[in-house]
Amino acid sequence: MSAGSLIQVLGQIPRFANPNVIVGYETADDAGVFRIDEQRALVQTLDFFTPVVDDPYLFGAIAAANSLSDIYAMGGTPLTAMTIACFPDREEMIGILAQVMRGGVEKLHEAGVALIGGHTVCDAEIKFGYAITGLVHPENVLTNAGARPGDALILSKPLGIGIITTAIKRGKAQPETIQKAIRVMTALNRAASDIARSFRCHAATDITGFGLLGHACEMAEAGRVTLRFQSGAIPYLLDAYPLAEAGMIPGLVAKTGRLLESRIAFRGDIAPPLRAILLDPQTSGGLLLAVDRDDVEPMIEKLHNHGVEAAAVGGVEVPHDVKIIVD
Repeated sequence: MSAGSLIQVLGQIPRFANPNVIVGYETADDAGVFRIDEQRALVQTLDFFTPVVDDPYLFGAIAAANSLSDIYAMGGTPLTAMTIACFPDREEMIGILAQVMRGGVEKLHEAGVALIGGHTVCDAEIKFGYAITGLVHPENVLTNAGARPGDALILSKPLGIGIITTAIKRGKAQPETIQKAIRVMTALNRAASDIARSFRCHAATDITGFGLLGHACEMAEAGRVTLRFQSGAIPYLLDAYPLAEAGMIPGLVAKTGRLLESRIAFRGDIAPPLRAILLDPQTSGGLLLAVDRDDVEPMIEKLHNHGVEAAAVGGVEVPHDVKIIVD
């Protein structure tokens, strides 16, 4: 389902206020947050998708990292996971499902998360993921709504995953390109989240199916600000550019571009492949963080020291007539 269709559906759902809901679905945030008491709140999310790589074990690991990312984006600590698996009812699929689950549970173990159950259904198309529950202090929740004019924007992972996985599906990706994408997709956002919480981070979101500019637009709308990006500063996997030139572009790029057309202003000569990268749907993408400008240099230094491929990519401004400006 496209983001536009989902927005239409959510608009038809009755809303019943609950005083303990700190974050619901109204601002398209990464996870829901429910207050338990003055010291604790639950952070809950669910995500599953079709395979993005051929290796079952790696698919499971990527699915786990992707699902955990929503908790990290909210400033939470993930605790438990429930498996969601849709698989064909065929004898030869049992071994494949076992490999997928092994890859997932080992990535959960890396994150210190306990797998406590799940549910499977028979489906002609493979789908796999997790529902994750975590904890956060109610006063320390990171949302996509807190960006302030004057903040700087930091992106914690390079873009281009969707373009590369499209090339994988079409048999056009080189082995070294695939390995680069796998390295990015299987990397947890735990260090980026922990470090962000040690600085003055005002807002966060993880970059997934709506692409950098799509999720940035959600951040701008939730915070009633405008985000300005410096296109030359945005990190991406270098192999994604020639693949985009060759037409390896996910269908969601065009759909997202049309949906956001009136809310994004591209300034200057930004080549079509780079525009595609900025709209590219990511699987297990990085965090987009709005942080106090004085914290940018020490924060990026600390991120780099912990192996996080972060870069300063723009800033937050007072509202303009568009939500996103790309220079």
